[in-house]
Amino acid sequence: MILIADSGSSKTDWRVIHRDGKISQHRGVGFNPYYMTSEEMAIQMRHDFLVKLEDEIEQIYFYGAGCSAPDRKAEVSNALRTIFRQAKIEVDHDLAAAAHATCGHQAGMACILGTGSNSCDYDGKNIIATRPAAGYILGDEGGGCYVGRKFLIDFIHEEMPKYIREAAIERFHITQNIIQDHVYRQPFPSRYMASFCRFITENRADPYCYRLYYDSFKDFFAKHLFKYEDYRNKPANFVGSIAYYNSDILRKAAADSGINVHIIIESPIAGLTLYHQELL
Repeated sequence: MILIADSGSSKTDWRVIHRDGKISQHRGVGFNPYYMTSEEMAIQMRHDFLVKLEDEIEQIYFYGAGCSAPDRKAEVSNALRTIFRQAKIEVDHDLAAAAHATCGHQAGMACILGTGSNSCDYDGKNIIATRPAAGYILGDEGGGCYVGRKFLIDFIHEEMPKYIREAAIERFHITQNIIQDHVYRQPFPSRYMASFCRFITENRADPYCYRLYYDSFKDFFAKHLFKYEDYRNKPANFVGSIAYYNSDILRKAAADSGINVHIIIESPIAGLTLYHQELL
């Protein structure tokens, strides 16, 4: 049996390929080794559905946010090893998942716009170039945390339409003190800031909310895609909930920036499942 995972900072999509070819799936919490230790990840995994399969899984392919550096890969591998002691484990970056799922064997740019953001230039076989992914404080342009942070800054400084601010107060019961407590004192501030994107997306017909996404996507292009060689002649593919549920705004911002958008999907897990089935 094979276990495949696509993990971001907020959620993880799991697929199991059973011996008879049947596929089962589960969605759980996200894991990011930059913000969680292997012990913390293992505890959370044991509370998830994985413990039920610990003696049956033979191979694990884990694609995750924050899994580019060898030591971070080792953190995730160690967490999985505490549960699946006999399985062969491979841990790779979520960019590899995005590239395999959207580009396949064709050249293109693969981009992630979920809670965070990232990108790569892919030649059909390998990732040949990337841009710095500076995380939710110093980067993540175009991602949910970035958009949510801009929204909360505008809320605190009362630089948004009054009716949007009042609607946010009614929905979330937020104040400046509550926001600052979540951002500076509570765990997982990136998830908290990104959580406001559902509200922003629901109100994206409003010019203010539309502009939050539009400008954030333009920031992503400037920091990432514009830096790749011959970017205007390469298809740009996107995975992630922010890209998927705001695809019309993303395509408009891309067209205005000379970016050729090809595929936009919410999650790469289906493509990853097909990819690994072909290797059997």
